[in-house]
Amino acid sequence: MNKIFCIMGKSSTGKDTIYQTLLNRKDFNIKKIIPYTTRPIRVGEENGREYFFCDEERVTQLNKENKIIEIREYNTVHGIWKYFTADDGQIDLDKNSYLLIGTLETFISLRRYYGTSKVIPIYIEVEDGERLTRALGREKKQRTPHYEEMCRRFLADQKDFSKENLKNAKVDKVFTNKNLKNTVEEIISYINNNK
Repeated sequence: MNKIFCIMGKSSTGKDTIYQTLLNRKDFNIKKIIPYTTRPIRVGEENGREYFFCDEERVTQLNKENKIIEIREYNTVHGIWKYFTADDGQIDLDKNSYLLIGTLETFISLRRYYGTSKVIPIYIEVEDGERLTRALGREKKQRTPHYEEMCRRFLADQKDFSKENLKNAKVDKVFTNKNLKNTVEEIISYINNNK
């Protein structure tokens, strides 16, 4: 049975790197789901690869067409940024299994939409001090670093991914990302066992 595997975790846990590594593996057949966002594109990102970068007009259009599965708004230091997943024809569980990066809210909404047995969590964890070091390093590379927003995200993640919230969402399998290669192999094994 094909499923949606939702990679999630706090910021700077290596989710994007793990996601790309899994998608690039020739011996591992899984499709990606590309979410949408209204936030500005970052250095190194490409429209249609990490996200579909869109404006409020596109959000309104998809909403009118009842195609938004889940949407989250973040009141950032730069204004409101929206992130969402849309039923836009990308997902066909009769043909493929899929991989997606999302939040706990994304995971819960996808389960509600597609069914509990079809959406499987992959929770990535890294020690907080290491996460903060990684986040700072990434932000320094931006054309215009937004340190205040980086700190807001770091603190928001503590609440969003609290042990209580993870338990309530029935996320009980944790992948500690100390070594990228080992973590990827563990996740591949987990996905293969849950297809």
